[in-house]
Order: sequence, then structure tokens, then C-alpha cells
Amino acid sequence: MATLKSETPLMRQYNEIKQKHPGTILLFRVGDFYETFSDDAILVSRELGITLTKRNNGGDMTPLAGFPFHALDTYLPKLIRKGHRVAVCEQTEDPAEAKARKSKVVEREVTEITTPGVTLSDTLLDQNRNNYLLSIHIQGDELGVAFCDVSTGELGVTEIPFIGLGSLLSTILPSEIITSRKHKNSFTDRIANDVTKTWIEDWVYEGEYGYELLKEHFRTHSLKGFGVEEQSLALIAAGALLHYVRENQKSTMAHIRRIYRHDVAGFMVLDASTKRNLELTSSLHDGRQEGTLISILDETRTAMGARLLRRWLMQPLRDLSGIQSRLEAVDEFVRDHSGRSELREGLGRVSDVERLLSRIMVGRSSPRDLEALLNSLDVIDPLKHFLQSFHSTMVTDIQERLDPLPEVRSLIGNALHDDPPSNLRDGGVLRDGYHPELDELRDISRNGKQYIARIQKELVSKTGIHSLKLGYNKVFGYYIEVTNAHKERIPEDFIRKQTLVNAERYITPELKEIEEKILSAEERIIALEYQLFAELCEQVSYHSDRIQQNASAIARLDVIQGLAEVAVRNQYTKPEVNESTTLDIRAGRHPVVEKLLPMGEPFIPNDVLLDNESRQIMIITGPNMAGKSVILRQTGLIVLLAQVGSFVPASKATIGLVDKIFTRVGASDNLAAGESTFLVEMNEAANILNNATPRSLILLDEVGRGTSTFDGLSIAWSLAEYLHNQPDVAAKTLFATHYHELNELASLYERIFNCNVQVQEHKGKVIFLRKLIEGGADHSYGIQVASMAGLPEVVISRAREILQNLEKHSLDITNKNGDEIPTSDIAPDESPTNGHAPTSAPTPAPFTQSSRSALKAIEKQPEIPQLSLFAGLSDPRWDSIRTRLEGVEPNRMTPIEALLLLTELKRELNR
Repeated sequence: MATLKSETPLMRQYNEIKQKHPGTILLFRVGDFYETFSDDAILVSRELGITLTKRNNGGDMTPLAGFPFHALDTYLPKLIRKGHRVAVCEQTEDPAEAKARKSKVVEREVTEITTPGVTLSDTLLDQNRNNYLLSIHIQGDELGVAFCDVSTGELGVTEIPFIGLGSLLSTILPSEIITSRKHKNSFTDRIANDVTKTWIEDWVYEGEYGYELLKEHFRTHSLKGFGVEEQSLALIAAGALLHYVRENQKSTMAHIRRIYRHDVAGFMVLDASTKRNLELTSSLHDGRQEGTLISILDETRTAMGARLLRRWLMQPLRDLSGIQSRLEAVDEFVRDHSGRSELREGLGRVSDVERLLSRIMVGRSSPRDLEALLNSLDVIDPLKHFLQSFHSTMVTDIQERLDPLPEVRSLIGNALHDDPPSNLRDGGVLRDGYHPELDELRDISRNGKQYIARIQKELVSKTGIHSLKLGYNKVFGYYIEVTNAHKERIPEDFIRKQTLVNAERYITPELKEIEEKILSAEERIIALEYQLFAELCEQVSYHSDRIQQNASAIARLDVIQGLAEVAVRNQYTKPEVNESTTLDIRAGRHPVVEKLLPMGEPFIPNDVLLDNESRQIMIITGPNMAGKSVILRQTGLIVLLAQVGSFVPASKATIGLVDKIFTRVGASDNLAAGESTFLVEMNEAANILNNATPRSLILLDEVGRGTSTFDGLSIAWSLAEYLHNQPDVAAKTLFATHYHELNELASLYERIFNCNVQVQEHKGKVIFLRKLIEGGADHSYGIQVASMAGLPEVVISRAREILQNLEKHSLDITNKNGDEIPTSDIAPDESPTNGHAPTSAPTPAPFTQSSRSALKAIEKQPEIPQLSLFAGLSDPRWDSIRTRLEGVEPNRMTPIEALLLLTELKRELNR
């Protein structure tokens, strides 16, 4: 920022500080206000809706916008939630001191930089979810990643291929991502626009700086003890992250006590598309939590438990023993109704210990934070005693890890007032009797007159002068007045200050000390309480590891009891999870949809049976609105819940361990990246085919609908064949489709079978029975559904006529004037033959080549069996196509190779 020659001292100081903190909004404390200037002022005025004014800066009128200092907690969160980085610049000296040293400006410095990913403020944090800052170091096709929740002290690292970034981001859901400036363009398009991206100096990600910073922070000779020593790329990212946090918070971040390796191999793989389509934590409709799985499943009683539940949902286990351990623990609480109720009541008294401890350790806590910690620790003993009657492995482990910490409770209880204020500057934080000097100052402050009277009495006794008096004036302060009659009895340490007609006034060093105590008692009380409170927090911090252990144990206990509560309320059952490849769900329900149905409308449960030996791919047909998508999603959710360790919405469920869940659902585009709806659909399909394994579960809904009918049908057919014929990707698959032609696959392939969602037609209307039954459907009821949607009756009637003509392989179409279009308007090679006499088949104007081709295909279809390419044909083109196909090994072709061949064959056919 350019500096004006005539700028004021205040603005000169502001500009100097602003230049040291580029990319931030600088909140500059001036008296009782936080002010912003120039571009910051214009931005803040717009974002906060506050008045923009101007300030005379050496003749230049500088834009100015500000708000009262006590409104910081109101305005700061608004700026952070809009993705801004905000530097808070405070006055670091008393204005009176600045005046005494004849300075034109008060000393100021930035005390904290708050960003979306770096904050400890409760007003900025959602207590039910982690607030992650994520750091990325790029080296070729590999990424080193570190993520940290500054508010809880969690720090994890991992190394992944570049292609896995999207999946990791959808799991961590960071609020802010940092990387070096030189990689600014490397992955911007892979990160959602609602995530704040910050570019920091390249040198922070270079050399041994990050590793040395981590060793210094953890006070270790190496990082081998944390099991991350070999994660060299990740440690570079972690060092840069720690550098960024410490620079912003102006603190050592002592509450970050450990670093751990985030092992993605131990969890079920859920890509970003699957998490979005299954609506685990955010709705597809509006991105909110209502109508999601977490909204149904979250019956936790603590903020720590709520955050842990989210992590469990995003990372279902692949370890059978871990899953069974969780299920056994949930089962114990399901069976103990009264015990679960008592436990929930106790957990309701536990505060957010993780975040309380973080604020205590970095010196940002309030007296009420310590009170909340004390109250939370008081619950540990009863919880520990209560859990003695439980015997599952997980609950026993939790019980053993709970630590009542009597010394910490005694430390806080003996120091803290029973009802402390929310702010230290309000005083009255510490108990009477806690500290002798504090007690004396309080006594002086509360009983000033009595204190002076007591001192006077002591002086009378010491001197024997009964007429001695203590007085006060603004010139001398407190003084001792003795009449002239007793001058001879004045002690030597009395210092004469004033002579009156009949008396002398004196002071003593002790009296001036007492005077200072009396006059500055309130001020000294606040300062001493600040000091004693800081010492108390430091003493509590010595026990941080044990306190964090309690927080972790309580979070696990809370999630387990919450899952049990949900299971009882919603009539879920304990699934059997094993090493088989069978998926057998009896009377399965969608956990969210069943809760959102109108009052009195029952949810229709359905069975799903899949295995890798005989029932690998289920082709599901049926009309729109019949419930195909619900069946797909509920199957995925039931599998996910089982491997989270939760009971499931079914009468019975046997789940063979699943390593990955893939979904291809709905239509969406990515126009910003130049990707059409169909290209997005094909990207998702390619991801599935390239990454699925026989242990995966694939949920496909309407593959191929984003392009022409025959293109889409061909792709859907080929994809199903590939999943069946390629042993390394032969995953259990639910394939919902409107292409009834795919029902033919069941007669061609041994592990493909047909099901449909049952409906009934009554007087032209469709009744949805929502029941999945064996066998394929042959009708989509699209016109009936269109009628239900409210299309004009004339449109519905005309659609029925056209459908009837299409089904009879003829058209009776008029132009916009109602006149029939002559058959001659159709190219000769497209006139209907079919072995029948030519009929009038006028075409609408304009009638495209693709439409003619489609009609031709429809007309010729009866001549050949369903999807049989060669029967009864003598055209030499078919001979060429047959020859090419006979030389192909489908089982060895990639999906792309198959699609290219299909395109070439179609081009050959259309010559």
C-alpha cells in the first residue's frame, strides 16, 4: 500500500501493520471501536451492511468503516463465514502511557488472525462438527496431506495419489485448504468453491523446515514414536500447517499434543459422489442437514459424541472385529432401557471437554470454561461406576479409560468461585481464601473506611496520641494530622508535608503504601486475578493428556448409546456382518424416507438378496415414482450402517463385508469445467468400472439416459456385461433402469436376474405398490406419471395417440397446421416396409436425420428378435460387422475400447 507523505501518524501505523498481513481484513482498534480503512472499509461495509464514511488522512479522504469493540463476536463470524481472513489488531499499551512518553500513537499489534480453518471461538464453530484446516504438498502424482482441527487439537496425516484427493476432501470436509503458491493452479478445479483456499510462501513447503518445526513442537528427537516417520510428504504438509496455525494464532498451540497416521485402508471407500447421493450429512436438495442420515442417527448428548458420529459415518469400518465390537456394545445398551436413560441423563451434563481444554491450554479460556470443565469431570466417577455392570469389550475399555482426576477437580474447585463471571475483567473469579494478597486487596476494596479506621487505631496505640487523625485530600492523598500540642511525641519516621495553624500533617512510607493499595485496589484485584487465573490454567494444562483421554472415551460412549437409542426408537435390528460375499436384507427400509412420509402412510419394506455366485446383478425396472431409487439408496445405507457398527432398519440383515460403495444416481452437470450432464454421468461410470472389486456394492440408477435412446441402451447393456464378465470388477450391483430391453440380459448371463417395482393400473391411473418382486417390467407408465404431474389433458391425450402408433410401428403425425405430411417427405430408404403395404407415415416438420433413423429402427424391429443383430439379414454390411465381432474378445476389452468399437459398428451400419 502506498504511503502518503502527509499521512497522519495513526494512518502511518495502520499502513505499516497492514503491509505485514496481506490478504487479511485488518480490524484496527481505535479506542472503543474496531476500524477498517481504504479497500478493507469498502469490503467490510458491503459484507456487514454497515455505514461507509471517510477520514481525513493528511488531506486525502480515506474510506472508513467500523463497529464497537464489544460487537466483535457479532461481526467477526459474519466475515469468516463469507470466507475472509481477519487480523485483529489491539492496543497493547495504555493511552496514558503513550501520552507520558510523548508518543502521538498508542502501540498496537496483531494479536490473532482468524480464518475459516483457524479459530477457537465458539461463535464461529459448529459444536456438532469438526472444523478442519487441510494442508497439501504436491510431488508429481502423489500428495502429502495433513489436517488439523485447531479447536480440538487433532492432527492427522496421510499420503494419497492425486486422483484420491476428491474422496479425501469429501471425508474431511475442510473449511480451509492451504498449499504453496507455486501449486495454485494444480488442483483449484478439484476443490469446491465454498472452501476457502489460501496460498502461502513456497519456502514453508521446502527442505527440512516442516520436519524440524514438528520435532520442536512435540519436543522429540524424531517422529518415530508417532508412527509417521515414513510419511515424508505428509510431514512436509503437516509442518506447513503448524507454521500457518502458529503464525495466525500467535501461540505455540501447545494443545496439539500428538500427530497420527490416517490409514484410509482401514475404512470403506466412499467417493464424493456416493456420499452426496446417499445424503449422509447434507441434503441433495438444499445442502442442509434436514432429511439426511445424520439427522436421523444423531441422538448423541455431547458435542464430542456428535463430531465422532460424523467421522464414523464418513468412514465405515472394513475391519470385522472392530465392527462386531461396536455392534456388541450397542446391543448391550439396546437391552438395558433404564440404564441407557440414566446414562443419557449423565452425559447431558458433560460439556465440550475437547474444545474447553484447547482454549485453556492456549490462554483463551474464560472462568466459565474452567467451571464447565469441573462440572464435566464431576460426572466421570458416576459414569465409571455405572459402566461396571457392562461386559462388552468396547464398553469395558471405555470404563477403564475414564479417569476421575480428583486432583484437577480439587485444584479448580478450591480456586474458582461457585458462580464465576463470564469475563475475567468483571472480577470475582477466585474464591476468598485462595490467595492472601487477593484477600487483602478485596478487604481494602470492600471495607475502605473500616480499613482506614483500623490503621488510625493502630497509629494511636503506637504513638499514644489520642487526637491523631487520618485524612485525605487530592493533593497529598492520605495523611496523618497531629495537633501542635503533641508535636514532641511524633515518631521519627513521620514526614511532615503541611503546616496548619494548630496542627501538622504528616505521611509515612507505610501510609503511602497503604494509600496505593486503597486507591488501586480494584485495578490490582483484576490484574492479580488475571495472573492467578493464568497460573491455574497452566496447572490444569499439566493434566491435558488425561483430560483428552476422558474426552475421547466419553465421545465413544456417547456415540454407542446414541446408536442404541436410535435402534430402539426406530425398531432397528442387529445385523450379522461376516466375511462372506452375501448381501441378504429382509424387510429393509430407508431410514430417512420412512420418517418423512405423511402421517398414516406406511413405508413398504423390501427384500434384497445378492451374492457373487448366482445373484450378482439385479436389473430393476418399473415406472418413475415407483420407488426404484429408494430401494437402491436404502440398500447402500443399510450396508453402510452395518459397517459403522449400527443396528439397521430391517427385520434381518446379513452383510458380507463391503470394501467400497459406488453410486451413479440422478442427472447433474459441471458446466464450469465444460462437462455436460452425460459426460458427468460417464465420468462417474468410468470411476466405478476402474475401481470396483468383487467385494464392492454398486448402485446404478438410469445409466445412459443422458444421450440418445440407442446410445444409452448400448452403453447400459455393455456396462452390465462388463460387470458380469470381468472377474476383477464383478461387484454386487443394483441396476435400476427404464430400458426394459436390459431384461434380456437375465436370459444370457447366469448371475444377472430381473426384478421390478410392482404397480397397478386402474382406470388409466397408476397405483404404486412400492413392492420389489422378481421378474422384469415391460411398461414405464410415463404418460400416467406425466398426468399426475399436471400436464394439460390435450398433451396427455396426444401422447397416448403417439404411443399407440409407435407401439404399432406406424405414425400418424400432422404438421403444425393440422395437415398430414406426405410420405414422400421421408427419404426412400426410410419408408416403412416391414413386409406390409406402404402406409402413410408423415413426419413432422422439421424432421431430423436422427429422428428418421430412430423411426426406421422402430419400424424394422419386429423383423428380428429382441437385440439379435444378424438373424434373417443378408445385407453385406452385416457380414462385415459379423466378421469384426467374431475377432473380438469382449472379456479382454476395456469399457472405452468397447464404446469405440460400438461407435465404429454403428458408423458401418449407417453407411
